[in-house]
Amino acid sequence: MRLLLLSDTHIPLRARELPEQLLAELPLADVVLHAGDWVDTATLDLLEHRSRRLVGVYGNNDGDALRARLPEIAYAELGGLRFGVVHETGPARGREARCTARFPGLDVLVFGHSHIPWDSTAATGLRLLNPGSPTDRRRQPHHTYLTASAADGALRDVVLHRLPPR
Repeated sequence: MRLLLLSDTHIPLRARELPEQLLAELPLADVVLHAGDWVDTATLDLLEHRSRRLVGVYGNNDGDALRARLPEIAYAELGGLRFGVVHETGPARGREARCTARFPGLDVLVFGHSHIPWDSTAATGLRLLNPGSPTDRRRQPHHTYLTASAADGALRDVVLHRLPPR
């Protein structure tokens, strides 16, 4: 099962549209996971229309229209793994312990908010992934998103993709 992970798209505030390279990934993905801060409903509509399956949450910059359609936390079993998706996880320091306590029983937690790519594993085995942002790199050198595969209870082929400058 091929996964596409993204967050913090901030359309149209940080970009008019999603990058072409990211859009080209949509038909290749079995599941798209979006960790919030969509900002507009048009991006949600686009991903719902073009994705085979979409698992998404709202973020702190998402208004009432998005909050009415998306949960704060989403859960999905994918490839034999228990995934959670949430926008905010708090400061980097202590993140693994905090998320392990907040999300017991998960294998993978996808989060956003910081726009900083993150890939770590807690002592309990919980894998934490932040894909960064494909549209608002902030102080990061690149706009980014993640792809991965999930099968037989294992997460494999986790790749951070850097987008070309706009």
